[in-house]
Amino acid sequence: MVIAAKQPRAKKCRVAECRASFVPQRLGQAVCSPTCAAIDAKTNKVNQEKARKSLAQVERREIKVRKEKLKSRADHLREAQAAVNEYVRLRDAHLPCISCDSMPNDNDLMTGSRWDAGHYRSVGACPELRFEPLNIHRQCVKCNRNLSGNAVEYRIRLVLRIGADLVAWLEGPHQARKYTVEEIKAVKAQYRALVRTLKGAAA
Repeated sequence: MVIAAKQPRAKKCRVAECRASFVPQRLGQAVCSPTCAAIDAKTNKVNQEKARKSLAQVERREIKVRKEKLKSRADHLREAQAAVNEYVRLRDAHLPCISCDSMPNDNDLMTGSRWDAGHYRSVGACPELRFEPLNIHRQCVKCNRNLSGNAVEYRIRLVLRIGADLVAWLEGPHQARKYTVEEIKAVKAQYRALVRTLKGAAA
């Protein structure tokens, strides 16, 4: 007795633009023709690339989260201060050095001179004002680093810029403050957002 081989059932082509009904000629056949096979292969390649990029993105996020957890309080302080300082340099981009009235010139650009965000009351002397924007102004490298802040000239121009009352407030007593890591992160987020706003306005 001869048993007839079971005939494969018709199925629909996997290619979304086709979806034609066909009878598979081989095991695992999912498309109806060589043309659809080429389309399917291209689609699979695109999907695989998307999957690879998505996986890479997930891995980058996981690495970022792990790195964030490993950061010390000092790391967070440095990042927050960098964000505040960048904001100050952008805020004061049209202003001269707070201590000597110098402005960037062609020579500065050629030699790669940089501008700092100089504290009137230093972080060491008054850490509670380290993130206070009234206490930080754009300052040339010479005044900030070579002349240790050039404090006398800084004060003269600071009075002209923000007024004697606010300078007196900066110089007055301030309650000691110990920033928590969460507070430091909030400062960093706030000033990074302000930096984005200023850069967007300048674009």
